[in-house]
Amino acid sequence: MTKRIAFRNARLIDPASGLDVKGGLLVENGRIADVGPRLFNDAEPNDPEVIDAKGLVLAPGLIDARVFTGEPGSEYRETLESASQAAAAGGITTIVVMPNTEPVIDEPSLVDFILRRAAATAKVRVAPMAALTKGLGGETMTEIGLLKEAGAVAFTDGDRTISNARVLRRALAYASTFGALIVGHAEDPDLTEGAAVTEGEFAMRLGLPAAPSAAEAIVVERDIRLVEMTGARYHFGQISTRAALDAIAAAKERGVAVTCGVAAHHLALNELDVGSYLTFMKVKPPLRSEADRAAMVEGVASGLIDIVVSSHDPQAADTKRQTFAQAAFGAIGLETLLPVALGLHHDGRAHLSHVLKALTASPARIFGLNAGTLAKGAPADLVLIDPDEPFTVREAELKSRARNTPFEGRRFHGRAVKTFVGGVCVFERKR
Repeated sequence: MTKRIAFRNARLIDPASGLDVKGGLLVENGRIADVGPRLFNDAEPNDPEVIDAKGLVLAPGLIDARVFTGEPGSEYRETLESASQAAAAGGITTIVVMPNTEPVIDEPSLVDFILRRAAATAKVRVAPMAALTKGLGGETMTEIGLLKEAGAVAFTDGDRTISNARVLRRALAYASTFGALIVGHAEDPDLTEGAAVTEGEFAMRLGLPAAPSAAEAIVVERDIRLVEMTGARYHFGQISTRAALDAIAAAKERGVAVTCGVAAHHLALNELDVGSYLTFMKVKPPLRSEADRAAMVEGVASGLIDIVVSSHDPQAADTKRQTFAQAAFGAIGLETLLPVALGLHHDGRAHLSHVLKALTASPARIFGLNAGTLAKGAPADLVLIDPDEPFTVREAELKSRARNTPFEGRRFHGRAVKTFVGGVCVFERKR
């Protein structure tokens, strides 16, 4: 029997096609069967399930391209199941997970394990990235072809920079033969060793170990040179400084095939938010100056920064209940990704469709995912958004297994109301 869902009275926003109209959308057997401004104008839908959107935004489900979990090996931090519940509550229908687990995802059998565990336990789609080097050691390349065949959508050492340029050059050249995407982390490991915050007057006042922000641009410029030498597909997982953005802008101007992302917390917070040594503000790379934060906002608004990610990195309470210098890096973000990004729309920095593009169509294009659009025939991965609903972040209400949110008590406007994966409702917010 055909399973049908009819959405009516929605504001349809599909950044992939430029669609932004009031209308309806029909789902049949988990896929989008029809969409448009005149759908259901002539007659009321007589489908078994009719959802009156009441003017709310109906958009493609969000894609978060930078998610750490603890499975396998550190399930006490986060499992694929708990991460997927948090993602669904955030309007996210696909999470791209990092290979920084125990064991590291550097073998085809481990990629297969992630996909099977996700199919068995996760509410949203899970797209695994595999390690670029064995054990994230930065020395020996993994079998990119076999890992890609097993289902890896990209290759990265996660939050570790490959310091050996010769190894990275070989990896880029090898990856280009498979058309594989490499995702890099831009922090010079020598300059940032032992640092907890970004270097500056505020760090000096707090007496915290710090590293210069130039540690990011130095790696960005090196990696761009290597990409030019090899012709590889390269994506900077997250940048946080104007200097890095300027280097990427210049590379794009030259026609170099690089893209980049920014973490939501780098759009909303700066180094002053470290305040009284709040360890939930200790992230990697660290929170930057206000000038750098403003540059990140400008980068998203202009389109130079391609995507916005949560950089969701759950940590156990005992690793955050330390002195700031000793506490673990990382903040959760799946449930605050959309509200933070919508801040650019509410501040008049970017059109709503432009903000959603950085969360849907662009990550789908970069990572080669069959998602991120309202086109006919596409999977019915959808999110119904109230872009104006005011709310306050309360960690007790979050779905993530971890609680290390840097936004506790912060007020936002706009969040997901309902989330659908393959036409199945996986989250509905009580209102």
